[in-house]
Amino acid sequence: MKMKKYTKTHEWVEINGNIATVGITDHAQQELGDVVYVELPKVGREVKKGDVVASIESVKAAADVYAPVSGKITEVNERLNSEPELINKSAEGEGWIFKMEIANEDELNELLDEKAYREFCEQQ
Repeated sequence: MKMKKYTKTHEWVEINGNIATVGITDHAQQELGDVVYVELPKVGREVKKGDVVASIESVKAAADVYAPVSGKITEVNERLNSEPELINKSAEGEGWIFKMEIANEDELNELLDEKAYREFCEQQ
């Protein structure tokens, strides 16, 4: 069963079994502006929830991408090496950044659902 969650650091997480696909939210890409470079994590890297795993550079600023849960990076979106603008075109679709194997499913309970994330953004 697929489920989508969000972080307060503006990552989205689509959970499918024990694999999480992670990217930045549409709200975050709009705040960043035109993305010009994405530094992807290494496949196989073990990360803890909250670790910086990737970074995004835009014409306006640079932003870190954090691990929404603990686990191991299993795949990265290689298309972003040549097409970083995919994040602007489809932040919550083709512009995904990495996939990870979830180490602790309990951490998923700490993520926001869509309604809670929207409310969080409105309060910013």
